[in-house]
Amino acid sequence: MNRKLIIRMLGALLLIEAAAMIPALIISFLYGDGDSKALGLTILLIAPLGSALCFLPKTGTNSHLRLKEGYIITALGWLLLGVCGSLPFLFSGVFTRFEDAFFETVSGLTTTGASVTTNFEDFPRGVMFWRATTHWIGGMGVLVLTLALLPKLTGRTSHLVRAESPGPSLSKLVPKTGTTAKILYKIYILLTLLEFVCLLLCGLNPYDAAVHSFATAGTGGFSNYGKSIAAFQSVPVDIVITVFMFMFGVNFALYYKFLIGERFKAFWRDEEFRWYFVIGISFMLLISLINLPYYKGDFLTSLRYGTFQVSSIMSTTGFVTADFNQWPAASHVLIILAMLIGSCAGSTAGGIKVVRINMLCKLSRRNIRSTGQPKKVEVVRIDGKAVDEHILSQVAQFAFMYIALVLIGSFILAVSSSYDLVANLTASLTCVSNVGPGLGAVGPVENFAGYGVIGKFTLSFLMLFGRLELLPMFILFTRSAWKKY
Repeated sequence: MNRKLIIRMLGALLLIEAAAMIPALIISFLYGDGDSKALGLTILLIAPLGSALCFLPKTGTNSHLRLKEGYIITALGWLLLGVCGSLPFLFSGVFTRFEDAFFETVSGLTTTGASVTTNFEDFPRGVMFWRATTHWIGGMGVLVLTLALLPKLTGRTSHLVRAESPGPSLSKLVPKTGTTAKILYKIYILLTLLEFVCLLLCGLNPYDAAVHSFATAGTGGFSNYGKSIAAFQSVPVDIVITVFMFMFGVNFALYYKFLIGERFKAFWRDEEFRWYFVIGISFMLLISLINLPYYKGDFLTSLRYGTFQVSSIMSTTGFVTADFNQWPAASHVLIILAMLIGSCAGSTAGGIKVVRINMLCKLSRRNIRSTGQPKKVEVVRIDGKAVDEHILSQVAQFAFMYIALVLIGSFILAVSSSYDLVANLTASLTCVSNVGPGLGAVGPVENFAGYGVIGKFTLSFLMLFGRLELLPMFILFTRSAWKKY
């Protein structure tokens, strides 16, 4: 195993994290909230460490990553970022316990948006901005950002992107992975700026607009208000964020096709987008109709809150404008389904992903048909192209491991806490799916502070498993990962 190459990549990640804290440091100076020392000290600690690791002398000529090494770098890198990213929270005194700071940081980096507090108004502005920044750099992927900024750090970089990017397969926009990373981040920045301007036009101040743009872009949902988006009580803000949450749940490759000339045809030709659009609209209408008695027959009000929450849950953003804990049980079922499904592969969202759900449905239909016609050969197709049987097998395995991980997580939470089944099951599901709020005691107006040390670390690791789509984290805990080839 090329251990020095792994160490150099981990050093590069620390440098990226230190650089990402600089805007928060500037914000802390501007507002004078007294948290500049916490951010400055963190940067002074991790930047030299990252430099020492990143510029480690090369030995030999092999700078190419193998697939296993790519997975190990991804898993270790995200753990390291979670540990170092928690330092500003600890140094500033926002959190006094490491498990709370680690939970909050991992929740931000994985774009889950779950929190152990609701007293966000008491947070210093600089630390709060760092909290929002974790969403933004975690949304598209820290390794993707590293490759965009440092493309020559290693060869065969597709293994890193494959380990970090959501979806059953890796599709590069252009032949070079580094160039693909740059294109993705340019689109990401453009959409973030567009939402920022729209929120300014809706009356938000620049700080609030930036925090919520970062949270929407990363589909994370960290707000600087305890009531989340409900704090604004603004229909235009609700509409803008609803639209952008839906947009950030779309495969970014489609935006690239749109920009190079295919226009709206790029979206309607994509089978996954059509499924995403139909499922999203259907859930919005169904929940709005189910909630009519709760909103005393006011369809427009029901539509406003139902549309926002479905967009928020399906995109796994986790913003809140209504306490859906109080909604009818039928709405809860649809919310849980939306948590499981998630959005499109190649987006910043979590969940199983629409394309995998599509494949599983077609695979199930084929198996049912083959029972009646055992000699008939039927190929599963996506966008008119045959899907390799190996990919279908991987998708089925992924779905099994996903559900198993949710159940194992909920069992550990049940053993280590006093919460009921609904809270523990949805807490596990919302963390694996990187959504944020669950139901019951971990619902939209609650938080995860009630869990103990075991529960918080369990949920933190569930978030990492979900964000990295299981395999990198599973491989990290196997003996074969650390053996020589």
